[in-house]
Amino acid sequence: MGDKILLNTRELAEFLDINEKMVYSLISDKGLPATKVTGKWLFPKHLVEQWLESETINMPKSASGQSFQNLLVLNGSNDILLDRAISLFNSLYPDHVAVFGNTGSMGGIKALRNELCHIAVSHLLQENEEEYNFDFARQELGDLPAVVNFSRREQGLLLAKGNPKNINAVADLGKKGLRIVNRGQGTGTRRLLDRELEKAGLEGKNIQGYDRELGRHLDVGLEILAGRADSAPGIRAVAGLLGLDFLPLRWERFDLLISKQRFFEKKVQLFLGLLHEKSFLDLVETLEGYDLSLCGRVVFPQQMQPKK
Repeated sequence: MGDKILLNTRELAEFLDINEKMVYSLISDKGLPATKVTGKWLFPKHLVEQWLESETINMPKSASGQSFQNLLVLNGSNDILLDRAISLFNSLYPDHVAVFGNTGSMGGIKALRNELCHIAVSHLLQENEEEYNFDFARQELGDLPAVVNFSRREQGLLLAKGNPKNINAVADLGKKGLRIVNRGQGTGTRRLLDRELEKAGLEGKNIQGYDRELGRHLDVGLEILAGRADSAPGIRAVAGLLGLDFLPLRWERFDLLISKQRFFEKKVQLFLGLLHEKSFLDLVETLEGYDLSLCGRVVFPQQMQPKK
């Protein structure tokens, strides 16, 4: 198990140099990472060390003069409003830096599992076509993290202005000579397209351009604008920005997934708090296809509310 050793209560008390009774207070009052197995508390040592670091005040700078205490890492699904929110965060909080890794929804959840990010961004539609993200998070993480809604957004097909190919349903993507461009495997947008193609009785391999994958919503829109593709899966915001036509498929829930151990860290709380600020809410005024009615609300668990 390497450094991911489990300590019992006595061993943890010795490690922290405290009374065993104090351990239970730290679990309930300070969020000390712990798990209960067959009635006994166990403590992953590497998570306890991370917890100690997060509780440290007057953190010294590293030898290079840099500190990563104020670095916020988000990873997962690409989104235009999210990009703008990150830029706003960096502008409002110059003592912090937020960065984003564009790995798709599944990539974000896997990064959260491997402790490579603080917040995973995901919009994976479940089999029941009602809920999002929960089943995928359970499968990768074993237990659900805190889930906070970022927005609802409209997904569909991006089309050339005036819809010259007369694409009025997903089934029309099977027309001879029609070219599409796609999003990557593991993205929520790609999974939605594949689901809709299956419903329409189409196979992606028979559609020209299906295997041509691009990393950002804006990139697939630019391919249509340039005349190199006739359609692509994407969000309405791109159609609005580029003057493209749009065939709507569904509104989706676009969520932030946060490990419960990191939920109350200052940098995470600053980002969640930003979602309630007028400066953020104003960002959506120039974008189409977003609904902020759930923005900033805890989807799971209900008792874990962001600190104001």
